[in-house]
Amino acid sequence: MRIFMLSLAMLGVAAMPAAAQSIGGTYTVAGTNFDGSKYGGEATITLTSDTTCTIHWETGGSTSDGICMRNDNAFSAGYAMGKEIGLVVYKIEKDGSLHGLWTIAGQNGNGTEVLTPK
Repeated sequence: MRIFMLSLAMLGVAAMPAAAQSIGGTYTVAGTNFDGSKYGGEATITLTSDTTCTIHWETGGSTSDGICMRNDNAFSAGYAMGKEIGLVVYKIEKDGSLHGLWTIAGQNGNGTEVLTPK
């Protein structure tokens, strides 16, 4: 009976949709700016519901805060850094890392960013 119950429990975990998996926590940040220069730092994602969260970055001597949302393997965040407003869109990889592109309102181009779980 225990083996049967364990098998059912394992099936339940395997059948859980990607959106239900937690992405909250602390991440190492590695990114590139519009000009290709590199930056690094740390990001913290705090869940506020099953699909929404807040995110805080500390990178290159600056901080920024935003709201975020997950939909399957897509993860996006709107953020403010000083007076600038930006957007980042990530793809959630199987290893739990987030690979994305970001931009700032009113500027041409984009940067890249990878968040790796700590």
